Amino acid sequence: MKKLFLLLTAGVFLSLQACKESSGGLSATAKKNIAASDAIANCFKTKDFSKIGDYIAEDCVDHGGENGDIKGLENMKAEFTRMAASYSEMSSEKIKELADDEYVMSWMKFTGKLSKDMMGKKAGETFVSTSMEVSRFKDGKAVEHWVFMEPSEMMKMMQGQQPPAMDEKPMADSTKAQ
Repeated sequence: MKKLFLLLTAGVFLSLQACKESSGGLSATAKKNIAASDAIANCFKTKDFSKIGDYIAEDCVDHGGENGDIKGLENMKAEFTRMAASYSEMSSEKIKELADDEYVMSWMKFTGKLSKDMMGKKAGETFVSTSMEVSRFKDGKAVEHWVFMEPSEMMKMMQGQQPPAMDEKPMADSTKAQ
């Protein structure tokens, strides 16, 4: 009976210990990546990109560039500075964030006031935009970045055009003879 009790107690203890270790939350690497991601977002709020190299690698690639990939830290700094001049009163809100040792995925809401005509709006108008920001990290620095937006939001930014309405009628069967 004592042996059974001892085995049962040891089993419960080991099970609890295993649960404690497996539910410890984010790794130190994931936390470091989130801190770097937050610091990058803060650079956009303050419009100060002087320390961006602390968070982004020299050979980084931003796949979310207005005219295609932006390659290299210096090119990204120049693009970020140009973008920051386009707005004032910028703020961002993290709606949800997921991270592991390699990626940080942030669902973000951005608001601000435009300093020049763009995104289908006039200078002085406010904007609200949501997107999924995905960054890949290596050694604590972002090495790649993607941004994903809803098509309707992208269309609004493109000369203020609205996406075409979906036809409520089912499409004709193209296999039927005419």
